[in-house]
Amino acid sequence: MKSSFTCLRLPLVFLALTLPILLSQNIASATKDTAEETKERGLNRQLSSAVYLTANDLSIATGKPSLVLMSKGSTHIPVWSLSGGTEGQSVAGIVNGLPGECRAVKVEIVVTSTDAGTRSGPEDLYRVHLSQMVEDGPFTTGYSLGKPVRTPLPAGPFHSRKIVLESYYEVVPDAPLTVRIQREPGLPGDTFTRPTGLAAVKVTPLNAPAEAHVVQDVSGYNSWPMTQAIGEKLVCTYSRGSGHSIGEDARAVYARTSVDGGKSWTAETVVANNPGFGEVTVGKGLDSTGAMLLWVRRVGKQRHHDLYRTTDGVSFTLIATPELATQPMQITDVFAVPDVGLMALWFAGNYSDKAVHSWGVITSRDDGVNWTQTPVESGLLKADWPTEPAAVSLGDGRILAVARTESGPAQFQMVSTDNGATWKRHQTNISDIYASTPSLILDAETGLLSNYYYERGRGILRRRVVAPNIVFDNPLHWPASEAVATGSQLAWDSGNANATFIGDTHYVSFYSGEAPDTAVMLSELPEPTVAP
Repeated sequence: MKSSFTCLRLPLVFLALTLPILLSQNIASATKDTAEETKERGLNRQLSSAVYLTANDLSIATGKPSLVLMSKGSTHIPVWSLSGGTEGQSVAGIVNGLPGECRAVKVEIVVTSTDAGTRSGPEDLYRVHLSQMVEDGPFTTGYSLGKPVRTPLPAGPFHSRKIVLESYYEVVPDAPLTVRIQREPGLPGDTFTRPTGLAAVKVTPLNAPAEAHVVQDVSGYNSWPMTQAIGEKLVCTYSRGSGHSIGEDARAVYARTSVDGGKSWTAETVVANNPGFGEVTVGKGLDSTGAMLLWVRRVGKQRHHDLYRTTDGVSFTLIATPELATQPMQITDVFAVPDVGLMALWFAGNYSDKAVHSWGVITSRDDGVNWTQTPVESGLLKADWPTEPAAVSLGDGRILAVARTESGPAQFQMVSTDNGATWKRHQTNISDIYASTPSLILDAETGLLSNYYYERGRGILRRRVVAPNIVFDNPLHWPASEAVATGSQLAWDSGNANATFIGDTHYVSFYSGEAPDTAVMLSELPEPTVAP
């Protein structure tokens, strides 16, 4: 059966006819996100029906994209043909009538391809530009340059793909919203050199996420929290100094506890405050008895990592200061691995562009008293260096870790199939980041993995939920993120998500504010019961 992208030579009024049933069915299938599914996943609640912009509602913004008919047999669908070899092509449209209670929108696109070379393997990238026409303000108000979103192609031509380009963009209600869609064939990762067809844009009005609880907001730079559940009690540890600096002598580590899900907290206690050192919380976990372990990085004339243990979140005992061949920049969260014991990941380097960076694992068979260090990769450039990683054991020797990137464009994923003896590292499609530290929770009942991270500069605490088997060998298959909390939009005065759980509830700490004063916050979220 003949198929093609055919250049349009018909009046636009003809093209304004209702899209064929085939496309309607594909869009409905590709963008299904009912209110009940939204509630189950703990997403931002959809406020009203989504607004669709078809190809006929869009016009050229930059470059020379073509409005064409995608044809197969007697079915003809108008799409915008975006080149796989020409940069700078984009189309734009305007969305009016956002409801008054709307606080944000989610933006998705539906794309397809008729090219016979469409197959699994190649990928393409798109991004969205957003701004609003606010009364008495410039038309660039609220301008946001979306991060490139990288997705794999389907198995063959004529398959529709739904791609979420922005899961939470804050808006001014009732003001026209300008949406511009751009393909990015010039960026690394766009390996499909043939045209693709943009069929529709979906804009969904959202309400704001629930407000986070305040853990600590006294004067000072309260920051870098680590939160762990001990039974039914939450323990939130954090560091306070005068600014975004790890080595100042004034910086010490504190703790507070809560037995009501973070709504109220006990008085602050001091965990570590050694003269001549600045101390920062860098990792947490549980030992085999259920006691909390806490890594504290101690920075002065020398650099040390101290491991503390507590059974009540009030009294902390120093149990180890391991002497390691490679001095880590940080040791991160502790987790249990069958037949190994306790494990934590570490990374070392100086954040330069030289190949001096490394990462690896440390293990303990005696609940943290003694540790063995094993390097995994050394001599890495900063662009290839996974930092501040989080990991979970999936069983059967499999470990999945996600790490921050210092150079972009996306978080790293590292996997092991032999209990951490060897690893493979790849970049993911998780690009809505900026110095974003991940934190993972694996739910035992549902088997779902939640990846929490804070997009600095945008002030958004995000979550991606997936069945681990989907991404273990396919790091570009992470589903879209959802916004679960918001904070300060300053690049460095907020961030560093760290998660724990009690029963079917997740708790995620982060910090937010403006130097010299920031606060430690905690979001309370129902565990996801379905993946996107």
